[in-house]
Amino acid sequence: MFDPKTLLDQFLGSKVPGTNDTVRGKAGDAVQLAKDNPLATGAIAAVLLGTGAGRSITGSALKLGGLAVVAGLGYQAYKNYQAGKAPQESETPQLETDVVPEAERSGFDTDVEKMDDDFALALMRAMIAAARSDGHVDEEERARIADRLAVSGLASDAQAFINAELEGSAPLDEIVAAAKTDEQKVEIYTASRLAIDPDTRAERGYLNMLAGRLGLPDELVDHIEATVSGVVA
Repeated sequence: MFDPKTLLDQFLGSKVPGTNDTVRGKAGDAVQLAKDNPLATGAIAAVLLGTGAGRSITGSALKLGGLAVVAGLGYQAYKNYQAGKAPQESETPQLETDVVPEAERSGFDTDVEKMDDDFALALMRAMIAAARSDGHVDEEERARIADRLAVSGLASDAQAFINAELEGSAPLDEIVAAAKTDEQKVEIYTASRLAIDPDTRAERGYLNMLAGRLGLPDELVDHIEATVSGVVA
C-alpha cells in the first residue's frame, strides 16, 4: 500500500520526486531529472489534471510549494474573515516568512509528515473531484492521464489509486466527513479551489456545493477566493 502522505507531497509538488530536497535545493539533481523525466519535476496534480492554477502560482507561494501553500492561503483567508475584514482588503500574503508559522500554530496542516493519513487522502480526492466537476475528464482524457502516470515514476498502487479516483471520485460525503475541524474544512475547500480555475458554471456550482456541505459561511468563501486569486496569475 502506498504512503498517502508521500503521495500527497508529490501530488502537490513540494518535493521533486527522485531527489532528497525541495525544488529550491538539490538544483543539479532537479535539472538532470527534468532532462530524464520532465513529468516528474512538476506537481502531479498540475501535470495530470491540467490545472491552470497549479502551473501559474506566483510570489512566495511559488517558492514554498506543497501543503504549506494550501494551509497558508487557507489560514490567511480564515484570519481575515475572523478579523471582520472585507475580501477586497486582502493583501497577497508572504507565506514563507509571515503566514505559514502562524498557520501551524493555529491548527492548519503545514507539514505532510504530521498530518493524518485519511486527511491526506481526502485532500487528493477533493482536488481530483474538483478537476472532474466540469466533465472534461472523459474516457479519452483518462487514457491520456494513464499514459502520463505510466512514466511518472509513481508506484503501481499509487497509480491505481489516482486512476480509480479519476474513474469515479469519492462521494462528496466521504471528502467532507474527513474534515474534522474548521481548519481542515478550510483546507479542503482551498485545495479544491487551487485545483481548478472555476470558469465554467459546472465548476463554480461544484465549489458552491462543496462550501455548503462543509458549512463554510459565504463571507469566508469570498475570503478564500480573494486570497487564492492573489497568488494565481
